[in-house]
Amino acid sequence: MTLLKTVDAKLFQSEIPYKPMGKYAHFLTVRITESYPLFQTDSELNKARVRAGVKDKNTISRLSMFKRKQSTPERLVGRELLRKYEFMKAEECEYNVSFAMDNADCIIYGFAIGDSGSEKSKVVVDTAFSITAFDESHETFTLNAPYENGTMAAKGEKKSDGKLDGEIGTVTARINQQDHIRPQVFFPSIVTLKDPTEASFLYVFNNILRTRHYGAQTTRTGRVRNELIGVIFADGEITSNLRWTQAIYDHMKANNTLKSPDPLDEDDVIASAKSAIESLMNDEFIVHTDLIGDAFIPLINEVKNITNNEEGIKSILQKANTEAKEYASKHIKKKTATKTK
Repeated sequence: MTLLKTVDAKLFQSEIPYKPMGKYAHFLTVRITESYPLFQTDSELNKARVRAGVKDKNTISRLSMFKRKQSTPERLVGRELLRKYEFMKAEECEYNVSFAMDNADCIIYGFAIGDSGSEKSKVVVDTAFSITAFDESHETFTLNAPYENGTMAAKGEKKSDGKLDGEIGTVTARINQQDHIRPQVFFPSIVTLKDPTEASFLYVFNNILRTRHYGAQTTRTGRVRNELIGVIFADGEITSNLRWTQAIYDHMKANNTLKSPDPLDEDDVIASAKSAIESLMNDEFIVHTDLIGDAFIPLINEVKNITNNEEGIKSILQKANTEAKEYASKHIKKKTATKTK
């Protein structure tokens, strides 16, 4: 049963192929911070020293959003839905502990369980970079851990070992500083799905639309909104996140919409992102079908109509899970059985 009417069926695979077959769906996403997320390694925000634009050859430092910090939250949203609608049992498939190897999440996003088996992810995400420079995109906060009395001074509280946590009136040393990414920082990111079936395309599409938190999972911040500006179907990979970001920077600079130190205007960013990717695609040497701008509106509206009700979500999950189980029965169990002999 076909779920989409706005996309030509020939752009999808009829089933998940065992070997790469040269069909790609590229989701053009602009990730917008809406609170103070943390994209960090070893307690420091990730950043890279790169050229400002494709044309602008000045060098700047940009915030980096590593690939796993993008794909992991999105696949966890999909796993949550699979459990909610009973297409997966928590005890049978635990993320990074024990994979069931035969559901939509495992087959689309991949898994690795040592000698038991592995499956390469069909979803490819690369590091994303902020449009604005590092110095304009972050700020340092002083964090503290007050006592229940609401102050930093001890009033007879005890630690877990029963001893006093300092003399009465002693000010705690539980103060720390942490860099946070500011709200309204933009990270252009291309999410690529290899050899998409209609169901896997909708599954990944829905995960991107639904995911709201990225970065350090131990924090109460991390709110990020994904603004999809289009989808490109192609017979190969397209430009990188960095080059797209640099092209957006050039376009905004030419139009005087870089308003440092003020945050970028979202409408300006989206307009420049569309213009930049269209220009970059004109330089590609691949066959591609671009759904950007007005051409993308019918598709995004159709996807929203499917995903905003239980029957629509169930139909996507059912179809994606059925395809995954068929793939697993043909290929994954055979590989496991071969290793056992």
